[in-house]
Amino acid sequence: MRASDRAYAALRDDIIEWRLRPGTVLAEVEQSERLGISRTPLREALSRLTAEGLTTTAGGRGVVVTDISLDDIDELFELRETLEGKAASLAAERGDSAVFLQLQGELLQAPALINASDPARHQYYELVGRLDSAIDAAIANSYLAQAMRSLRVHLVRVRRLAADDHARLTAAAAEHAAIAEAIAAGNPRLAQAATTVHLHRSLSHVKATHTPH
Repeated sequence: MRASDRAYAALRDDIIEWRLRPGTVLAEVEQSERLGISRTPLREALSRLTAEGLTTTAGGRGVVVTDISLDDIDELFELRETLEGKAASLAAERGDSAVFLQLQGELLQAPALINASDPARHQYYELVGRLDSAIDAAIANSYLAQAMRSLRVHLVRVRRLAADDHARLTAAAAEHAAIAEAIAAGNPRLAQAATTVHLHRSLSHVKATHTPH
């Protein structure tokens, strides 16, 4: 892996997980030493992060980590409903029902992961990621899939803002299972509707538990 790719991945993960908090200045000398790379690949990494909206240039301060406001969250979910609703609909038309039936079954068992230890809960998030990947593959539209991947970077940051509420995670698992079930059934309208319900409930939860940083 190139040095710039390693730096990008490390910084991106630190930002998404809130280890680098909004407003943090990413000084070139400090970050290049921390990551063990020269300043040229670091600049490449910072440019990619800025293009994704995770960092921004702030005049004489240099590159800083961006914040996420309630207005930002509303805008992200507006775009998310448009993209993910369409993707679920297309997946129902084009996807392999067996793949989504398998995911539905696993999602119905997800509460056992959610109520377990942190490593087990991470397996739940990986399962949700597999559903996302299955939808991306099923829609057979590289442009839509790329747009959703770019959006998910910000959605992971948003998810970290919300309280780690077992009840909400359990409900979300059932909502994901309903999406998988509708796609497996080849019902585009139901898949889109199930996605809309999930997104509206997720947005309500995030906004109710959001704490400004």
